Amino acid sequence: MLALAGCATVPPEEDPVQIRLNDLDTRLAKIERVVTNQSLLELSQRIDALQAEVRTLRGQTEELDNGTEAARKQQRDLYADLDKRLAALESGGVAATVAGGAGLAAAVPASGSATDAPQVAYGRAFDALKASNYPAAIAGFRSFLGNYSRHELADNAQYWLGEAYYVTRDYDNALAAFSRVGSEWPTSSKAADALLKVGYSQFELKRYREARETLTAVGQRFPGSDAARLAAERIKRIPEGPR
Repeated sequence: MLALAGCATVPPEEDPVQIRLNDLDTRLAKIERVVTNQSLLELSQRIDALQAEVRTLRGQTEELDNGTEAARKQQRDLYADLDKRLAALESGGVAATVAGGAGLAAAVPASGSATDAPQVAYGRAFDALKASNYPAAIAGFRSFLGNYSRHELADNAQYWLGEAYYVTRDYDNALAAFSRVGSEWPTSSKAADALLKVGYSQFELKRYREARETLTAVGQRFPGSDAARLAAERIKRIPEGPR
């Protein structure tokens, strides 16, 4: 369930891979909302595997910086493979399960119902983010959080709000947004990436001592994760000294 990158990575408006990764996050989130009963364990495991691959691909994108065209092509090929497999889940496994499982009927709201409103609001903000319309994305995610602060997508909205600030180099607001993910949703699937981006924002603000402490904490709290690996890479770029 989305890291766009700032100065340290290829801007999303120039890198369609990053935009597509965000699309994968959204589509996986929709499938997760459908997979709600124990009989779908196998399908859920397949989704978990796809999410792991998306995180890996996102981590590779974070490290591209000035990567070669060959590296970009490889990532696009990886995306294409993930996209096909995800499409198979969307049109096959999930659709068939919903059609045949009465227990899931309540998980799929009727079109136009009031329960659609949060998803619609979130989707609009996320579409604006993918389209590089950052003012609209920021306004959309702020509105979503103001209206649906307890919704299951609130942590994601908070994280993507931080990304929208980060990609526009508004590092002060990015820092505040990413910090809120950890403080209000410490068990969120976005917690590791949010903490990583707290460190990135501190780095861009030249608050190097804080950045080092934060990025070190990423490795300690989320050992073996993509976020921990990226944090270790960024620590190497922090200038020596007491700043």
